[in-house]
Amino acid sequence: MSGFVWFQLLLLGTIWGSSFFFACVAVQVVPPLTLVLFRVAIAALALHLYLLCRGIRFWDYREHALGFAGLGLLMNVIPFSLLFIGQTVLGAGVESILNAMTPIWTVLIAAVLTVDEKVTANKLGGILLGLLGLVVMVGPGALTGLGGPLWAKAAVIGATLSYAFAGILAKRFKEVPSTVTSTGQMTASTLIMIPTALIYDGVPDLASIDSGVWSAILGLGLLSTAFAYILYFSIVRAAGATNSSLVTLIVPVSAILLGTVFLDEVLAVHDFFGMALIGLGLLTIDGRFVAAIRKRSKA
Repeated sequence: MSGFVWFQLLLLGTIWGSSFFFACVAVQVVPPLTLVLFRVAIAALALHLYLLCRGIRFWDYREHALGFAGLGLLMNVIPFSLLFIGQTVLGAGVESILNAMTPIWTVLIAAVLTVDEKVTANKLGGILLGLLGLVVMVGPGALTGLGGPLWAKAAVIGATLSYAFAGILAKRFKEVPSTVTSTGQMTASTLIMIPTALIYDGVPDLASIDSGVWSAILGLGLLSTAFAYILYFSIVRAAGATNSSLVTLIVPVSAILLGTVFLDEVLAVHDFFGMALIGLGLLTIDGRFVAAIRKRSKA
């Protein structure tokens, strides 16, 4: 990847790290599915306004409607719902670390469903390290009852699987501007979530939401969703599904810093050890770690 793509990846990781902080604040007051609706609806409205200001006709891309709906389900409706449900009992740092499993699933799924992103020795080694890291983090918590219930962690892992499939599907939109793709999948997500949230959560009590929670919701919708997905689809177009999924290597760092500073969260030693293993796995998948070792051994 080029230096500019790496910059985008780092920026996106920082922004998505903040989404766990925003969600942890908002989900204490707003039901999970209603929060998903608020997040995607705010993002969709902001993106439509952006396209309007840029003079881009969204209607000209209506032939991609079905694809936008698929992206919306895999990239927003399913993972956001699972993440927010998990975050009702999980800390932001723990959830973000589990979310770092996305590249592992992406490598496996891409090997089966694509012809240009096959499993290599580096990717295989990274997968094994990542899976070991997941066992280290989830195992002790599940056995001792610490760190949140197993069902909540399973929900987060399910979200990472959905993200992995979404990354593969997103490759089909390389010829569509990233702003249009983001707008399309957010619009589809909003249309899906309106009846879903009303059926399961009922009509939201807007009066019970204070200004601080609304600020977190706006942060989720505008920064962590609308702007973040413009960056994401730009990275997918330039670097592919597997490389774009490496963003989750950066996410835990920013999420942990925000969680410890603002939410008084504390991670156990095994969480940090597991995070280190997953990080090493992702670096191995990227190939730079192994290349540096080989270069040093030849020197």
